[in-house]
Amino acid sequence: MPILIKDGYVIDPGRFVGPADVLIENGKIAALGQNLSAPVGSRTISARGKLVMPGLVDLHVHFREPGFEYKETIQSGSAAAVAGGFTTVCCMPNTNPVNDNQAVTEFILERSRLAGLANVLPIGAITKGSEGKELAEIGDLRRSGCVAISDDGKPVMNSLVMRRAMEYALAFGLTVVDHCEDLHLAEGGCMNEGLISTELGLPGIPAAAEDVMVARNLSLSELTGARLHLAHISTAGSVRMVGEAKRRGIHVTAEACPHHFMLTEELVRGYNTHAKMNPPLRTWADVQAIKDGLRDGTIDVIATDHAPHATQEKQQDFTEAPFGIVGLETALPLTLGLVEEGVLSLEQAVQKLTSAPAMAFGLDKGTLAVGADADVVIVDQQEQWEVDPTKFRSKSRNTPFAGWKVKGRVNVTIVDGRVVFETGVTER
Repeated sequence: MPILIKDGYVIDPGRFVGPADVLIENGKIAALGQNLSAPVGSRTISARGKLVMPGLVDLHVHFREPGFEYKETIQSGSAAAVAGGFTTVCCMPNTNPVNDNQAVTEFILERSRLAGLANVLPIGAITKGSEGKELAEIGDLRRSGCVAISDDGKPVMNSLVMRRAMEYALAFGLTVVDHCEDLHLAEGGCMNEGLISTELGLPGIPAAAEDVMVARNLSLSELTGARLHLAHISTAGSVRMVGEAKRRGIHVTAEACPHHFMLTEELVRGYNTHAKMNPPLRTWADVQAIKDGLRDGTIDVIATDHAPHATQEKQQDFTEAPFGIVGLETALPLTLGLVEEGVLSLEQAVQKLTSAPAMAFGLDKGTLAVGADADVVIVDQQEQWEVDPTKFRSKSRNTPFAGWKVKGRVNVTIVDGRVVFETGVTER
């Protein structure tokens, strides 16, 4: 069925910003302009007073399937994604078994097809079993549908292995994604190393654990010419080095997560396990550096690092509880908070959630150009609501934002021309 979205404020970063209608036919964007007419038999949705944007693209999620379905499944993760406005998500390979082969990749793609919600695109492992020793069959992963490679959660400590991975990735046109952490410096740590970790008696993870690996990966990217994407950077040192690398022409992109630009290590006081993630929450100075990096373009992408865990896992002692929080259903309003704060313009905020992540992985997504896949989200920028984890579509509830009053809510999510999520919609 054709869909005509009428009277919205369209933001298609780098292409069009302003009042317009959007016509969708046969799963594609058929037209964008003012005073478009609805074809016979179409559905018309009023977007008056609302934003109309490309569907959001998240380069960093953990959907846990196969192997950890009690935390999340591709079905439940996809439901959380479209409720948050994400039409395309890239899932990390730390499943059980690890996604280091064609069979697991094809399983994920098939489960995504059966779910029929968001586009779930697999990221393949850099090394077999993500053990950091022997390269996975990178060409096979590419041919079976992987859009990038990463050992996220288990950084590749061996620099020669990482060099070879970059060389193969370059040959197959893939981006290498790295979780930048020196495991020796970080060993045993569970929060940011500093005054608060000392006061709480908790072992710390120094900022240098991230900075050292950022520096190594940038050097290897410069050596090989490979496309490098730095996941969830959290330190002022990382921002500085990425900026310097870009000025030298190194092929690097970087992402930041809402928790790293909204929260500091202060939240760990009280041993709040919902404030435990890796990399950890850092200092106020690091948060300011992340915001500056987002503002000046050093940080290209906003991603969620959506990492669901069962309630009982987060109810353990702080040192024993797993790292990670969910983020798909809160990322958009938290990002819009940067607009209210004056850190980003509205177009910049949308770009970091749509066209910029698509470009980082070479995905044909994140745009409302005529002929593009009809992945569209309609957002009420002014709607205020309270974050209530019991209402999440995700199977997990591990968020530090429970009870927060936020502004900006998804009303309609469209994937491939199909409405897959809607609330508070006005028909015309």
